[in-house]
Amino acid sequence: MKNHHLSSTLPRVGEPEPWVTRFSSLIPKGQILDLACGRGRHGRYFLEQGYPVTFLDNDLSGVTDLESDRRALLVEHDLENGSPFPFRPAMFSGIIGVNYLHRPLFPDLLKALELNGVLIYKTFSQGNEQFGKPSNPDFLLKNRELIRILGQCLKIVDFEQGKESNPERITQAICAIKEHP
Repeated sequence: MKNHHLSSTLPRVGEPEPWVTRFSSLIPKGQILDLACGRGRHGRYFLEQGYPVTFLDNDLSGVTDLESDRRALLVEHDLENGSPFPFRPAMFSGIIGVNYLHRPLFPDLLKALELNGVLIYKTFSQGNEQFGKPSNPDFLLKNRELIRILGQCLKIVDFEQGKESNPERITQAICAIKEHP
């Protein structure tokens, strides 16, 4: 009953990405990071599942309605301006990143993930330019790039890349667990 009450108090801002919900049960109970959270659709999903969530973005206007929720920590921070990553090592049991890519951030994300923590990540890949934005190669993963970046540091649970429809786009997605410090 408590979860029903929680979900009725959180406004709907779009459904969470199916890739995220598919692997959400793998994340140990603990703090979740909703990376580049936007309107917070993934963080809100985890709040409904009973997790405390850190919402991180350079513009928090999409999640200001959560300011009074004691389980939600809102952190406004520009991840791309060269300032230090705002979180300590092994702080998160789960990190969720969807539709965002800043390659220099991956080492910080790996450090911030606790042992047995889960990274669920999905974003656009090369070839997406045929469908519109993003089309800048800086924001498009290269073929199997998530495997190359994360495969040596994390145990890969699942990986997908390719064309999706509704909407049409080219993406790459990974779910991986940190098994070693």
